[in-house]
Amino acid sequence: MQTDIVIIGGGASGMMCAVQAAWLGHEVIVIEHEAQPCRKLNITGKGRCNVTNNCDVQTVMANLPRNSKFMYSSLSRFAPEDVMAFFETLGIELKTERGNRVFPVSDKAQDISGALINAARDAGVRIVCDDALSLIMEDGEVRGVKCRKSEYFGRCVVVACGGISYPKTGSTGDGYTLARQAGHTVTECTGSLVPVELYGECAQAMGLSLKNCGLTVTDNTTGKKVFEQQGEMLFTHFGMSGPLVLSASAHMHDIVKGKYTFAVDLKPALDEKKLGERILRDFSEVPNRDFGNSLGRLLPASIIHVIIKRSGISPVKKVNQITREERESLIRAIKSLTFDVKGLRPVSEAIITRGGVEVGEVSPKTMESKLVKGLYFIGEVLDVDGYTGGFNLQVAWATAYAAAQAF
Repeated sequence: MQTDIVIIGGGASGMMCAVQAAWLGHEVIVIEHEAQPCRKLNITGKGRCNVTNNCDVQTVMANLPRNSKFMYSSLSRFAPEDVMAFFETLGIELKTERGNRVFPVSDKAQDISGALINAARDAGVRIVCDDALSLIMEDGEVRGVKCRKSEYFGRCVVVACGGISYPKTGSTGDGYTLARQAGHTVTECTGSLVPVELYGECAQAMGLSLKNCGLTVTDNTTGKKVFEQQGEMLFTHFGMSGPLVLSASAHMHDIVKGKYTFAVDLKPALDEKKLGERILRDFSEVPNRDFGNSLGRLLPASIIHVIIKRSGISPVKKVNQITREERESLIRAIKSLTFDVKGLRPVSEAIITRGGVEVGEVSPKTMESKLVKGLYFIGEVLDVDGYTGGFNLQVAWATAYAAAQAF
């Protein structure tokens, strides 16, 4: 089958690239090995789709822990405001929530994916269900793609296969195989934005969701803080999850026992002095109550047992008998509830892939391979990843737009 542009992968970046290229008058074929495009897009943002982050380019780059400079050119030409305008042009109403996260007003990810698919089809894009097996190359140029059912020829081939996170949605790492076939370097691929397994009593607080807490991650081999933010987190049977923890996971590498420590601040709005005053006030109102029954107004019920244990204070001790040193121990337990990191959850549970096609081998302006003429890489297949908040989808949109403008 002959066309202008062959795009391998019908996810966020692939479909955006297809729409933009078709709008510029190119004939486009999208090869997608799932029956329906955009399956992963439909589960982003817990099914609501965090489309982008309503911020400037510098802020986006600050939220890309690896290879952010590579993204400057494409982000400058298709910034968050351009992404928002694009979807609004397709009839999608958007809203900005806490942290400048952008969602469809409907809170339905299917509205975003549906708008992309419909726009592609309306523009004449052909979407075929097939499995890409290998690139067809000749004299240092790409000619097309050999698939299981057929061969597809075009003057440009775009690899938009995603990474290896959420493999059930179709992200099985095929793009890395194609990249290596073309002579590209693929950096080590692991999960990023993934829940964290911890040693300690996390299971005792399982299900507890903290809306406003602080998290500090320390690399004990260097003594340096590698992450420090406030936000939301969730205690699980294996450790912790939630936006704050997922972002922290992007800063942890080569995990061995004792390397990283999580320190949770359960009361970030109170410094130690004010927290001490609050505890004294609570104790003064129930002077003859057992310590184990005195923290209900201060802390969520499911974490109290853990705090009591960490404080070292007997749960049956009367609060009017608690010493200053014991109160200080309680304050430390509340302001710095520590857990040693055991490891990251499997990549199948990760939101995004860390690692991918080496960006030094790709043009930052066009996304074209520096090794093979006519070959492009966009989206998660590249070694670029960001924190939670819409930044990874912004990378997908911007790289897709850059490639489409270059065909």
